[in-house]
Amino acid sequence: MSGWELKLIHIGFGNIVAANRIVAIVNPDSAPIRRIIQEARESGSLIDATYGRRTRAVVITDSGHVILSAVQPETVAHRYLSREEGDEAENLPARPRDHHR
Repeated sequence: MSGWELKLIHIGFGNIVAANRIVAIVNPDSAPIRRIIQEARESGSLIDATYGRRTRAVVITDSGHVILSAVQPETVAHRYLSREEGDEAENLPARPRDHHR
């Protein structure tokens, strides 16, 4: 890619975010973060990647998008730091198995 490499971070349920676009990974429990989520919802820049589960991390991007994840902020941050350090040991998980046979 001519000197520029796209690094991706898995945020749960097969959803991936471009690591170089992440500004913050925060806990959703404070009032200011809840306001940020509501403002993003109203402006159309909210991306809900929780699949109906409890929001555990809020990823804020440099484009102003707010991404909700069901994965703990520490887990997302660890994946981010692992990619920054060039650790390729953490692979994306396999596709979920079909349990409806």
